[in-house]
Amino acid sequence: MNPDSLVIDFIIIIAAYFIGSISTAIVSCKLLGLPDPRTTGSNNPGATNVLRSGGKKAGAITLMGDMLKGLLPVLIASELQSSTVVLTATGCAAFLGHVFPIYYGFKGGKGVATFYGVVTGLNWPGGLLALIIWGICATVFKISSLAALISVVLTPLIIWQFTHLGALTAGAAIMGIIIFWRHRSNIRHLLNGTESRIGHKKENQKSA
Repeated sequence: MNPDSLVIDFIIIIAAYFIGSISTAIVSCKLLGLPDPRTTGSNNPGATNVLRSGGKKAGAITLMGDMLKGLLPVLIASELQSSTVVLTATGCAAFLGHVFPIYYGFKGGKGVATFYGVVTGLNWPGGLLALIIWGICATVFKISSLAALISVVLTPLIIWQFTHLGALTAGAAIMGIIIFWRHRSNIRHLLNGTESRIGHKKENQKSA
């Protein structure tokens, strides 16, 4: 194996982590003059909390930014003709940057939007289908976290059906496990019937 290629792969993966570590929620709220999302609502620097505390514009900006920071590193690695393993590692690094950002004491978001960005970069039909499943579940159940968890648990199966590539499937599964772990409080609220619904605000709710 070419040593120069290994160095390039390493740089791509590390760069993806640093890109993923940029918090779209914190940056967008600061630019829009909104409260730091870590101090309002669920205290989570993610699109759902920003939507509830800052409105649709801030929520949309956060959502798109979080997806793009997962998508773009994978697309760049693909343009550089990286291997499937490196593509997967690049996507996972961007995702881990969002969840455990070096710039914010390794305390980040729950990773759903960045997960969708990564998966779309790895296999766009699979990523699109995962998003469609989220949309259907969100429409039916009116609960963002439940829609995300259903979509995330199905995504590795979707990726396998589209690609039959173990690396991509494993990457989606690993990210999915982390997402479930980060949604521990949401799962408790779902079991208790107290999880926030889309379009509704709940004071003192610490789960979104």
